[in-house]
Amino acid sequence: MMFRRTLILVLSIAALAIVVSLMPRATAQAPKAGAGKGPAAPPPSKVLVTAARADTIAEPRTFVGTVKPIRRSLVGSAAAGRVEEYLINEGDEVKAGQPIAHLRRGIIKAEVDAAKATLTMRQAELAELEKSHQDEIEQETAKLTQAQADLAYRRAKMERSRSLGSSIAKELFEEDSSLATKAGASVSEHQAALRMLTQGARHMKTEQARARVAAQQAEVSRLEEQFDRHTMKAPFDGWISAEHTEVGQWVMQGDPVAEVVELNQVDVEIAVVEDFIANLHTSVEGSVEVPALPQEKFIGRVSMINPQADPRAHTFPVKVRVENRIDHDGDSPVLKSGMFARVTLSVGKPTPCVLVPKDAVVLGGPTPLVFVAATGGSKTMVKAVPVTLGPAQGAWIAAIGDLKEGDQAIVEGNERVRPGQEVRAENKEVAYP
Repeated sequence: MMFRRTLILVLSIAALAIVVSLMPRATAQAPKAGAGKGPAAPPPSKVLVTAARADTIAEPRTFVGTVKPIRRSLVGSAAAGRVEEYLINEGDEVKAGQPIAHLRRGIIKAEVDAAKATLTMRQAELAELEKSHQDEIEQETAKLTQAQADLAYRRAKMERSRSLGSSIAKELFEEDSSLATKAGASVSEHQAALRMLTQGARHMKTEQARARVAAQQAEVSRLEEQFDRHTMKAPFDGWISAEHTEVGQWVMQGDPVAEVVELNQVDVEIAVVEDFIANLHTSVEGSVEVPALPQEKFIGRVSMINPQADPRAHTFPVKVRVENRIDHDGDSPVLKSGMFARVTLSVGKPTPCVLVPKDAVVLGGPTPLVFVAATGGSKTMVKAVPVTLGPAQGAWIAAIGDLKEGDQAIVEGNERVRPGQEVRAENKEVAYP
């Protein structure tokens, strides 16, 4: 009995050992059974790339300048008089032709009204003369036509009497001859009257009336010009930078009334030393920074290079034109006259460099980065290249670092890639410069 129990215990232990030995094998084979049913790996991300290019560009130099309006006008009075209305305030925006101030205009306004009334009367007189004159001409023309027809009839009748000879009475022939002569005289009379109407005194009277109308029109224009001189107007769109008079003040002809500056565009005036002036021309663009506006970025283009240098400093005055931005909340220009500005222009020594599109530069880290799509074997991987930014050429910028011409710089999608990531690259054309 004891032997039987021992045998059962040995057999149970052996069965348990066999089960335990089989468990790892089943666990290892379980993943293989479902391996073909798991999710597929995601495809590589798509990015757009542009080949880096090599070029020789000038090194940037920074110049300090002052913001100036592109136009400034000191508006003066064109007539003497007392200021009756002053319509603007210093700092106000004005449009071209907008009134700034009015002088007293009561007397000149009355003179204009009187001259216009006289002109209306002269025009009515001329119209009356022209109408009656035309009627008389038409009437006299009709009489002349009738007289000519009567003359033709009388002459024909006289010729008929002459052809009959002795068969008619002498008295009848003489009567027909007399009537023909009378008809001819009537024609001459009406011709003379018509000439008097078209070329004589009556015609001259009409011309005199027409000349009086023209003279009165000139007088009205003269007085209206005098009236307009009593209103000072803005010569162009801009802002009032200074007031020089007030209501009630007497101004003489030529006295200043207000100063207007145009600030939709501004010029930054800088002084460029003669070492760099040879590399400067009117198509050069550069960045403009204003210390008073640290969050604002502007792009300027050289608009004027003065050929006359300052004889003491040996610098040439240069103007860089900048498109201003109007703050519609405050209704004033962001760039104001007199602000200091720093202008960076590519006027230094030409230097070979590698350029990439500006969209390829990733900022926000300790140093700017350019992500390059590098192809090795059958895969395209992302490579991060730290760079130092140099001068810009349009939409391209010099990237100084481990870059070479032809590297595929990622210009779209670079904000969501990481170094070593596999990507799918497609080319994008970027105009140069």
